[in-house]
Amino acid sequence: MPKGNSFRNNFWSYDLAGRVVLGKVVFVDSGASNASDGNDGLSPQTACATWDGAIGKCTANNGDHIILLPGHSETISGAAGVALDVAGITSIGVGHGAARPSFNFTATDSTITISAASNWVENILITGGIDAIVNTVVISAADCTLKGLTIRDVTGQMTDSILTTAAADRLHITDFRHEGAAADGGDSAILLVGGTDVHIENFHIVGNFDTGGIESITTAQTQVRINDGYIWNQGGEDLAISLLTGSTGKIGPNIDIMLTDNAANVTEAVACDAAHFFQPIRICNLAGEVALETNITASTDA
Repeated sequence: MPKGNSFRNNFWSYDLAGRVVLGKVVFVDSGASNASDGNDGLSPQTACATWDGAIGKCTANNGDHIILLPGHSETISGAAGVALDVAGITSIGVGHGAARPSFNFTATDSTITISAASNWVENILITGGIDAIVNTVVISAADCTLKGLTIRDVTGQMTDSILTTAAADRLHITDFRHEGAAADGGDSAILLVGGTDVHIENFHIVGNFDTGGIESITTAQTQVRINDGYIWNQGGEDLAISLLTGSTGKIGPNIDIMLTDNAANVTEAVACDAAHFFQPIRICNLAGEVALETNITASTDA
């Protein structure tokens, strides 16, 4: 079925990757001369000015797509500055590097919230424009996906970048980058509070973390999966992954960890008493040295 030169024909809608969608496609472009949340958003020429404005034009579980165009930029100055409160929306940022849609956080309580199920968010850049931002993305709904998200410290340090609640079952975080500051002040890049079958993969996490690059608190995780990633904790704490006692799931394979202290800390780098571990999980604690595989107690054929 030919697509022609438009994003829509009489029967189908397409996103910019050429995938067929059954709902509407809403465009967002703060740089467009006539951008306005009063527009219908159905073409780049009638784009919305904000992501939140586009969300309000979507219908729950209708296959609706939001396309955030290259160079789109927003300032998030308070809680729920973007609120994904409509279920089943796919939001895709278009562009690479600095051309990606970007969201600069300017208050300590600034957040993007995902409170409706089955939302997909892809290829956006979040920057911290103020010190001590508490959380950037807060997820309290099931079956959501974050793909290609970059969170970057610019001024000071974020405390916990991504926060999930116990309702965030089956969350999938993939192709994630956390570019944290080297100075002290951060706790974690991903903070998990309960939830079942959360999957974190293909990640690059760097920062000064007091409690670990990936941490869970308050309520144990069930069937968490963490694999294929890199964590460099630039602080004095020797934690990379720290899950609440009793949390279950699969840690590894293909996890590389860098610690700052040249000390007896290989075992302590991954703390999860009830998880299943799968090599390779490699830890290095001094520049210029090659990593060791974790010395967590190995299974025996007995």
